[in-house]
Amino acid sequence: MGNRGENKFILVREDVLPEAMRKTLLAKELLESREASSVWEAVQKVDLSRSAFYKYRDTVFPFHSVVKEKIVTLFFYLEDRSGTLSEILRIIAAHSCNILTIHQTIPIQGKANVTISLNVTDIQPSLEALLVELEQLDFINKVEILGSGA
Repeated sequence: MGNRGENKFILVREDVLPEAMRKTLLAKELLESREASSVWEAVQKVDLSRSAFYKYRDTVFPFHSVVKEKIVTLFFYLEDRSGTLSEILRIIAAHSCNILTIHQTIPIQGKANVTISLNVTDIQPSLEALLVELEQLDFINKVEILGSGA
């Protein structure tokens, strides 16, 4: 069933999703449409715990949003040095990408892992050019594309 640790995007009918995932999608819609002004208000309206919302908010998306926006998730193996994340973010911004999420592990033995999800709809000049520039940084050991909604 695929490699361990490999994130795949799977299209699933809404009616077979667990209730917490369905309610997370509803809460996200309330926030997006401004029918709720805060996460607290949105989860109250759909009867969902905040912890469940935060658990699923970056993992479930309405199909239309994935089709409409090109979303790419990059996984970085990097040296733990001061300023590494800000340099990565500077390069991503210079390529006209919008950062959706960032997750960084606690550094162990001088190494850290960072996962960044990007909207690459307006990327300049290309995803390949962005990857080449990032891979040239001496503190990055490896960059992988984990998934793409593109």
